[in-house]
Amino acid sequence: MDKNLLIALLKSVADGKTSTHDAAGKLQHMAFEDITYAHIDHHRSLRKGFPEVIFGEGKTADQIAGIMEKMIAQENIILVTRIDRQKANIILSRFPKSVYHEDARVLVLELNTISIRGRGPILIITAGTSDIPVAKEAYLTAKAMGNIVETIFDVGVSGIHRLLNHKEPIAKAAVLIVVAGMEGALPSVVAGMIDRPVIAVPTSVGYGVNLGGLTALFAMLNSCSSNVAVVNIDNGFGAGYMASLINRV
Repeated sequence: MDKNLLIALLKSVADGKTSTHDAAGKLQHMAFEDITYAHIDHHRSLRKGFPEVIFGEGKTADQIAGIMEKMIAQENIILVTRIDRQKANIILSRFPKSVYHEDARVLVLELNTISIRGRGPILIITAGTSDIPVAKEAYLTAKAMGNIVETIFDVGVSGIHRLLNHKEPIAKAAVLIVVAGMEGALPSVVAGMIDRPVIAVPTSVGYGVNLGGLTALFAMLNSCSSNVAVVNIDNGFGAGYMASLINRV
């Protein structure tokens, strides 16, 4: 349950506007809710500051919708990652206020206005245009978690002058996410320019010996820049989530 919604409920009880019986009913599944095919972690917002995120791959549209139906009463925002267009269309028909971002394969249902919680802007940089879908997943995650998020696309090391033309937003960012495939060199370059944390995201973009992103992953893990941390291949969600947590400290 979202903390602000819980406070509002308790205040309503204190003011006599909501009965203790009704409040108890709303809190019945505060910890988790068993709906057979899922145990929904309603307590996650209170425990971690953001609700459970629904991973769309491997779930049917009906299962996703069923989870969302149970979350709506308790959360300000619902995020579904790795969901394809076919499933998204079914969800949109049931929850028309949802927004589907096909490039990122992310669906967002914003139930209440999300307040800004980050201490500064998060900047997302991609090496190439082909890395944008992963970057968009990071972007939408960080936005959903209450951050100002900016982007710079297609400024990889094969044309390093493009990156150097963006020194001002790079210098102003509180946390940076750098997304790259191929040889995965860009995070080290960016990290060498600043004193802020850089979250590197290897992508599966590249020819043969890119090995589905392993080459970029190994390069980022071996970065000589000490302010680089690395998430999994194509894991834009993980990068956006971690950047948001860092940005709240």
